[in-house]
Amino acid sequence: MKLYYGGLSPFVRKVMVTAYELGVADRIEKAAEMVTPFKTNDAVAAANPLGKIPAARLEDGSVLYGSTVICEYLDATFGAGRIFSAGAARWTALRRAALGDGILEAGSLARIETLRPEGLQWEDWRLHQREKVARALSALEAEAGELGIEALTIGEITVGCALGWLDVRLPDLGWRDSSAALAKWFDTVSQRPSLVATEPVLPK
Repeated sequence: MKLYYGGLSPFVRKVMVTAYELGVADRIEKAAEMVTPFKTNDAVAAANPLGKIPAARLEDGSVLYGSTVICEYLDATFGAGRIFSAGAARWTALRRAALGDGILEAGSLARIETLRPEGLQWEDWRLHQREKVARALSALEAEAGELGIEALTIGEITVGCALGWLDVRLPDLGWRDSSAALAKWFDTVSQRPSLVATEPVLPK
């Protein structure tokens, strides 16, 4: 598998955490590509019409895009359903993954707003996105005690990647101040080798 990636993308991190958890990270050829909100990367757009990462080109030449889709492909191919639970647990895992993805999507929109030139920024929109993040964090805080540490599903993987991204990209949000139980879980699960190996670090 060839994976189009960017080092700070939390959606790429989801894929790589899944690959590490399944023991297949070394089977992934990584192609670094710069993707920004304001300019199309032609190489990425050739693989994914949306121009987003991650995108994965398989050995047969077909392409998958969308982090959850690629994660499920890896799990179906190498994990026999370890990451994507069966039965009722599946829906819990996917619901938590949706919360994590929602944090990333709303958080990204809030951050992008700050990158616009002065006079073109829409503060009400930015605050609206941050409110979505806050509500999602509140929901996760309420069930933090149920989040796994030893056996991760797509739910825990996505939530972990979302919280790591908040620490790096929206540190002023101070999410830990109102989410003590969630922060405790995150600090513990972040010690897993899969999260250590993929930890996002801002370039100096």
